[in-house]
Amino acid sequence: MASRRILIIQGHPDRGGDHFCHVLSDRYEAGARAAMHDVRRVEVAHLDFPLLRSKKKWDVGAVPAALASVQQDIAWADHLVLIFPLWLGDMPALVKAFLEQVARPGFAIGKPTQKGEVKLLRGRSARIVVTLGMPAFLYRWYFGAHAIRSLERNILRFVGVAPVRRSLIGLVEGKDGGRRTRWLAAIERLGTRGA
Repeated sequence: MASRRILIIQGHPDRGGDHFCHVLSDRYEAGARAAMHDVRRVEVAHLDFPLLRSKKKWDVGAVPAALASVQQDIAWADHLVLIFPLWLGDMPALVKAFLEQVARPGFAIGKPTQKGEVKLLRGRSARIVVTLGMPAFLYRWYFGAHAIRSLERNILRFVGVAPVRRSLIGLVEGKDGGRRTRWLAAIERLGTRGA
């Protein structure tokens, strides 16, 4: 198996590292490092950046200093792993704000003055890992996993990231019954494979 350059984007908004998302990130990283993949990690909650409040700022404004190195990490990576909890049916607002800041014209997509679509992050794959309080099948079947499909289509694939795979981990707040142990082992195996 060829070594991959993996960027783990840990998107739980709580700076305390005691959530299941943090443990999932740790296990994915452990598996990837054991398989000799190159790994970098970004903790979104530890970054200080403002919200974007206008299209003009998004088009031509400077990327916040705290996120310039993140863009370098994304450019370096050939596989992105985005891990976050589902809040109010979607990614946390901090994760959305982070993606809006880093996926700027000139970095992730062509500048507005360019003709035609230019997806500047081609050649990268992604894995989305989402924790949910509800059963994962219910989120997929009844709610249509709308927020995750939007992230895949309107952000990742829009900038050229493909393929995009997902791992939806449901019932994280209920009785465990060995479920967390199985998911941690599965996520570590994904890290080993760089998938």
